Amino acid sequence: MFRVKVIDYFSSAHRLRGYDGNCENLHGHNWKVEAVLAGESLDNIGLLVDFKVIKVKLKDILKELDHIFLNDHYYFTKINPTSENLAMFIYNKLYESFGSLIDSVVVCESENSSAEYSCH
Repeated sequence: MFRVKVIDYFSSAHRLRGYDGNCENLHGHNWKVEAVLAGESLDNIGLLVDFKVIKVKLKDILKELDHIFLNDHYYFTKINPTSENLAMFIYNKLYESFGSLIDSVVVCESENSSAEYSCH
């Protein structure tokens, strides 16, 4: 199995509805996102997927989330913008471009805290 990973970043604010603690208050993060693609075979030049292509797709998704109040984003008006739900949102958007090659998405809200989403 071959795996490739790209990393990018975005900044945004959110508040966790129904949370009993400080995270219920408005606060922000500099999020780190890791997208992993996996597959059994390479193309004719030895690539699973060109890093450049993955980076462009991930950057387009993160532009949608960058420097906004996540609770106002269409996807998060009904569900909390938790790290877990952010990972699922990004995974599903990448799935539109890469299908079953998308293996997992990790969203880090700090150096010590992350959430991962995968359908495998």
